[in-house]
Amino acid sequence: MADNPMITSALGRFVKLGGLAGRVGASVVGNQVLDAARSGPAKQVRKTENLVKNAARIVETLGEMKGAAMKVGQMVSLHEGMLPPEVTAVLRGLQKETPPVPAEVMEYEIRGALDDFDEQFEELDFEAFAAASIGQVHRGRLRDGRDVAVKVQYPLIDEIVRADLKNLKTLMKRLVALFTDADFEPLWGELQKGLLAEIDYLHEAENIRRMTALHAGIDDIVIPRVIDEATARNVLTMEFVDGIPPTDACSDRYPDELRNRWGVVLSEFQMRGILEHRLVHADPNMANFAFLEDGRVVVYDFGCVKQVPAKLARAYALAFTAVIENRVGELPGIFADIGLSRLDGSKIPVELIAPYIDVIAEVFRAEPPYTFGEGNEEMYRKIIQLGFQDWEEKMDMLFPEDVIFINRSLSGHFGNLSRLNATGPWRDLVLEYSRRALERVS
Repeated sequence: MADNPMITSALGRFVKLGGLAGRVGASVVGNQVLDAARSGPAKQVRKTENLVKNAARIVETLGEMKGAAMKVGQMVSLHEGMLPPEVTAVLRGLQKETPPVPAEVMEYEIRGALDDFDEQFEELDFEAFAAASIGQVHRGRLRDGRDVAVKVQYPLIDEIVRADLKNLKTLMKRLVALFTDADFEPLWGELQKGLLAEIDYLHEAENIRRMTALHAGIDDIVIPRVIDEATARNVLTMEFVDGIPPTDACSDRYPDELRNRWGVVLSEFQMRGILEHRLVHADPNMANFAFLEDGRVVVYDFGCVKQVPAKLARAYALAFTAVIENRVGELPGIFADIGLSRLDGSKIPVELIAPYIDVIAEVFRAEPPYTFGEGNEEMYRKIIQLGFQDWEEKMDMLFPEDVIFINRSLSGHFGNLSRLNATGPWRDLVLEYSRRALERVS
């Protein structure tokens, strides 16, 4: 896979996405035909095998393509527990490394973006340190002795992302139409806006400055600083801050107490973002974090940062409190105030909400404190089963764009806690941040 060149033409990427969709679709249909003659256990085994095979196809294809196609694939991979563990393990490949672009190509891109490159850099390794969907990272040192990480966009990535968005829109619109009559355009518009913002590293640099200012004095979170003089629209230079990679941090190499601490730090980072700072790091891919042995967490990649309206932050604080304190009857009204309703504008019945809350609330009502990773599969299984009940009624719902993005961030965050197997005072933590948020707006 590493030897395959990145596909840059719009036609080539369209064909690639279409071919992937065709192979996966044919596989699903073929499996359905064969299932008709299988027993229950044999059917389940074959279904899992098919899912694993298709997940591998997705990882291989989107890893080669990079761009928006890969980014959308990463969004799917964030939902830990929603798929069998065998499938999740394969999809995690989209959260880790992707095949790098050759060194000589990236050297050309960097030198083209930074006119005074030779005056600024003492050295720079043009072989990638890490590779992702939009660009890759290189290690280097400035002439003043500072170690830096240089994030460089792939060649033609602007055109690639725009082509992917055009191709993916058609596919996604048809898929969504199978399940709901909700207007697809606002959701797609928000997704498109976010992805286009990510290909402007000057925009990301500003996000980093804002986040750094908000976290001044918060010792648990480390945000690498921007090197302004070596930053351009397609090159972002930051101070190099190393840490324990997620694959190691989530293993048994580190004690439970330390992984619990990392989980709490991540949770506070999430709650501050939604309820206090109202500025959310909305790309919770585990690869965007590194961990330090003193309990601190390093946060990378601020291309996708969401501003949370004050009204929405208040609604989340009210909803969190209502869930934890078992006041579920208040939720339809809270949801309606932020536009989360039926398609006709009416409130979502509490009868539809309550079963989900009963499952999710286990995290906050457990005694002793809940441990993520233990029993999560059962929790997600219950949620999936609920989703199949009264399917048409549940699809008659309108989710505002901001709510979708925040919920995606929360879902990814819970997945990260599951990988850490973190235990912590989740009830007290969420209640405290919710209380403070409500006091500020009262």
